[in-house]
Amino acid sequence: MPTDGQPHTRALRASPPGTGRTPLDRRRVLAAAVEFIDEHGLEALTMRRMGAHLGVEGMALYRHVAGREDLLDGVVELVVDELYGDPEVYLAPEHGWQDYLQRLAHGVRRIALDHPALFPLIATRPPAAPWVRPPLRSLRWLESFLEALTGHGFSDEAAVAAYRAYTSFLLGHLLLEVSQRGVPITALDDPEGAPDAGERSLAEYPLVRRLAPLLSEDESAAEFEESLENLLERLQRVLRESRRPGSTP
Repeated sequence: MPTDGQPHTRALRASPPGTGRTPLDRRRVLAAAVEFIDEHGLEALTMRRMGAHLGVEGMALYRHVAGREDLLDGVVELVVDELYGDPEVYLAPEHGWQDYLQRLAHGVRRIALDHPALFPLIATRPPAAPWVRPPLRSLRWLESFLEALTGHGFSDEAAVAAYRAYTSFLLGHLLLEVSQRGVPITALDDPEGAPDAGERSLAEYPLVRRLAPLLSEDESAAEFEESLENLLERLQRVLRESRRPGSTP
């Protein structure tokens, strides 16, 4: 399984903007919005700019999306759906529940690294139902997750607890990782940080100054792998403690 943390090329490409040859439909508009946000950032997205990106008047988009909020909901759904086309991610476990969770986690991380400007939207957009937690914002993935764990001996309560722990792990780590790449997590965030942060004297902090090269190293991929392994070990203990009589080992 790829664990190098490098972005993977995705097949979410709109037709070339401005050609005027391909009729607009909802999927083309959403794919173009993904491209636009990847290139310009979420804050730059407006219906007028999206129209210009596609070579049409902004009002033409309203035949396919109800407005900016509907556009954002559609973008989140489209990007999360990339998991279904990821050949490294299985909808059902083929080599045990640990392998299933590892593959799914790396698939979500690939989405975050492919679309860092979009991932905070995936993390914070209100889900369709209160029991669907981001970033697995899909009833189909929720059902898949619960089936994978209950089918391998987790009690109902343990499977739900695992779902909460797993999604919390993904959100916490990946939001931190994309923020370290300069992505604002909220509209109030300044991706450049404090203006004098790089110039502030470290004279009073000799240990920080000495370890600055180590502290600056990007160990995101290794930290993700280590944290994921720790989580799986914790869930293995949960499984042992909640094993139901007659369940599959």
